[in-house]
Order: sequence, then C-alpha cells, then structure tokens
Amino acid sequence: MTEPTILLVFVAALITALATGLGALPLLISRAVNGRWLGIGNAVAAGLMLAACYSLIIEGFEFSPQRTLAGVVAGVGLIMLANRWLKRHNGHSIADIGGADGTKVLLIIGIMTAHSAAEGVGVGVGYGGGRELGDFITVAIALHNVPEGLAIALIMVPRGATVARAALWSIVSSLPQPLLAVPAFLFVLTFAPWLPVGLGLAAGAMLWMIFSELLPEASSEIGSETLGAVVVLAFAAMLGATLLIG
Repeated sequence: MTEPTILLVFVAALITALATGLGALPLLISRAVNGRWLGIGNAVAAGLMLAACYSLIIEGFEFSPQRTLAGVVAGVGLIMLANRWLKRHNGHSIADIGGADGTKVLLIIGIMTAHSAAEGVGVGVGYGGGRELGDFITVAIALHNVPEGLAIALIMVPRGATVARAALWSIVSSLPQPLLAVPAFLFVLTFAPWLPVGLGLAAGAMLWMIFSELLPEASSEIGSETLGAVVVLAFAAMLGATLLIG
C-alpha cells in the first residue's frame, strides 16, 4: 500500500464531507410537515446526535479524558453564548428560513461545523499514522456523516428548506474536514493534543442543543411515550452503525 500524500488526504476528507449531503436524500420521499412529523423529526435528530455525542466522548477519552471533559464544558458555554447572541440579534435567515427557526438551524449547522472540524483533524492525524489507519478512519467518518446530514435535513426541510438546500448546507457544515485534514496530516504532533478538546467541544454543544431545543420542541408535538421510543431507536440505530464500522 502506497504512503499517504497531501492530495490523498485532501480527497479522502472531501469524500467524507460530500457524504454528509447524502443524509438529506430520504426526505425526497416524504416532506410531510404537520406537527406530529415535525416532532418525530426532532426526536430522530436528537437520537442521532445523542449517539454522535457518545461516540465523540468515547473517542476523546482514548486520547485524554481531562481534555475531552474540558472540551465538553467549553462547548456548553460557547453554544449558550452563541444562542444568546443570536436571540439578541434576531432576524436571522438561512435557506429561506427566518425567525426562531432560522436561529435554530444556524445553531445546528454551527454545532455540526465544529464537530466536522474535529473529524477533519481526525482524518489528518489518522493518515499521519499510516495509509491503512487513515483509510479506515475516512470510511468510518464518511458513513458516520450520512446520518448527521439526515439530522440537519430533519431540522431544515420541515421548516421550509428544499431538500437540495438541506443537502448543500449539510455538505457546507462538513467543509472543515478537507480544510483541516491536510494541516493536521502535515503537523500531526501539533494537532493531536487538541483533538480530544475539539471532540469534547462538539459533544458538549450538541448535548445542550438536544436537551434545550430539540427534545422540548418534540415533546410539544408528540407524547412522551412516542418521544422516548423514537429517540432510543434513533440512538440505537446510529450507535449500531458506528459499532459495525468500528
């Protein structure tokens, strides 16, 4: 097997970013937007993100539990500050979604972008350890990104965005992967210590979003029994997929 090159690392990370857009494709089949389906969509997104948080924290702990936990705390603090800032400067619009919904979408995309930055560093660090390890991490992240794209689409499409725009914004949220993979590959020893901080940062921000925004909104549309079942099933499906490729 050939040694990894800068071009290979960039293309591999670009593939992981493009895979995120595939998550929006299931919504081509159904774009139902009544209250019940909006609640179910929020519950599915919460379950997918909860499983992603678990995976991020476990991965971070393998590098440094202390730095991962510090990242979690920092992630909660930063997302709360961002949310307050966005609410004070209302009138945000993204993909033709405005008001409170526009703010929610911005937060989701921002969180996923922070998450993607950590994944991009992960790809670069992986290839710094050799071609085989880098290829494995690339495949794992690409498959992992598909349900993350679905989580973004489930927030955007029921609020008025087209499936194409949801797919585009899903890919945009993952662009830090190819942008950061190459520098991480070139300076693996410099980036590696910060990887658990980035993983924890993304996990903390997502946990806040799940419990502060997604679950309360879902509970207002569907019963607690249905909500619990949907979240657990989505969590199990995402975690099962992660274990299969691990």
